[in-house]
Amino acid sequence: MSFQVELLDCTLRDGAYITESKFGSPAIRGIIKNMQDARVEIIECGWLKNSEYKEGTTFYHVPSDVEPYILEKNKNVTYVAMIDWDRYDTSFLPQYDGKSIDAIRVVFPYGRYKEAIKIGEEIRQKGYGVFFQAANTLAYNDDDIAMLAKAMNEFKPVAISVVDTFGAMFESDLDRILDCMSEYLDDDIKIGFHSHNNQQLAFALTMHFVEYMKKKNRCCVADATLCGMGRGAGNATTELVASFLNRRMRCNYDLDAVLDAIDKYMQEFSEKYEWGYSTPYFIAGMYQCHVNNIAYLLNNHRTNARDMRNIIESLSQDERRKYDYDILEKKYIENQSRIVEDDKTLESLKSELSGRPILLLCPGASLEKESNKIKDFIKEQNPSIIGVGAIFEKYRYDYLFFVNHARYEYAKEAHTAIFDKAKKILLSNIKTQGGSSECIINYNRAVKRGWKYFDNPAIAILRLLDIMDMGDIYIAGFDSFKKEYNESYVEKSIPSVNMDDFEEINREISSMYVDFRLTARKNTKVHFITESRFDL
Repeated sequence: MSFQVELLDCTLRDGAYITESKFGSPAIRGIIKNMQDARVEIIECGWLKNSEYKEGTTFYHVPSDVEPYILEKNKNVTYVAMIDWDRYDTSFLPQYDGKSIDAIRVVFPYGRYKEAIKIGEEIRQKGYGVFFQAANTLAYNDDDIAMLAKAMNEFKPVAISVVDTFGAMFESDLDRILDCMSEYLDDDIKIGFHSHNNQQLAFALTMHFVEYMKKKNRCCVADATLCGMGRGAGNATTELVASFLNRRMRCNYDLDAVLDAIDKYMQEFSEKYEWGYSTPYFIAGMYQCHVNNIAYLLNNHRTNARDMRNIIESLSQDERRKYDYDILEKKYIENQSRIVEDDKTLESLKSELSGRPILLLCPGASLEKESNKIKDFIKEQNPSIIGVGAIFEKYRYDYLFFVNHARYEYAKEAHTAIFDKAKKILLSNIKTQGGSSECIINYNRAVKRGWKYFDNPAIAILRLLDIMDMGDIYIAGFDSFKKEYNESYVEKSIPSVNMDDFEEINREISSMYVDFRLTARKNTKVHFITESRFDL
């Protein structure tokens, strides 16, 4: 076969990770119809699963579940569904009748191609075409690829796809794999490519793949999704790939039909869900790490980028490619709980803070709105002032307290003069060895787990002051979160710390503050200078 490229749109399959397969019947029908109208050669309609089918989803049980969504089957289109090599019982699969899907794509992990081929045999015996997806192809060395290709030559699938599972490939990686696969794979088997956008290379690598296949004069299949929809960093985008193929490969895709699909169906999903390039998913690509590890650290600990990189780096390569949450939690705790000898530091800090009132300046917008009240208190009481997680230049600071590394670095760079003049109280997750003006305290002294947002800096410094038996504590700027992130802070450019549901944050801070009050020493009293939702 001479060079020919086919576009495979897998929005309804890869996007199912984002929507939990709940696209809704109109969107499923509409996306399939628009992809037909766009003359896309292969449309992946979703997954085949062992469970009973629920209308409006793309987790089908049997091919007849797909049939109502294909309004008028187009003979020029191949309709496919995907199965995990070990998660679908092919005994459910009926004989092919031509009314819905025509082929099944079997995805298998590294080292499992023999088992996948066995499943492929069962599928083909029932009359369906078979495509294979070699997940994490980057893990294959040249000998592995040669053995895989030879096994594919014996089976003769429609196609075998290279899959950049972790979005970790560069062009040289793709070239190595394609060089070897082209050498050993029979010419009548198409080579496919499925990319992920962890390093913002999904589209670039897809273009490179097609151009490589053209030079080799081989038939190929390029995967893409509308708006790049897909788990984690997402995929190459159907609209960009179709445009490239029209302009550079003399293809004839109807871009109006593709854009109509985006206008009619994708806007709702893009407003409701998130996918695409982000720094955390770049880290996943850099370390060839399963995206579930990244999601766990984000959802359970709101881990910042630096700590996330260190945690993922501490995993073995085998641990990165899987997701064992027990191991991940252990590594997270190890990363955050760097142990330092802080008894003498606490004694010294207690001595320095004793004898004067303590004023905590949190970074809420009330620091400016109620500045006259705060400044009157400072003038009258001459307190030791501790800035909590941020600096507002209208005030002087004796100490600065940080829980978050990004906030620490931002304060140092954005407010250098004030930062350098004040002493710093840092938790050991930021650093374990401090300079002459830095007091390093064990992370676990100041935080108490049990909440999603357990590392709130105001709660942390209150716990620390209670440990030092400071008695009366005055607090200002301890505001609740508003609907817009920047409305909540006196300094609008303060770095974000991975927050989404502000009302949930407010409830959690209230809960943590109640817990603090219940567990604090009897003589620890907190006095609110500015109005606060948390003033109970």
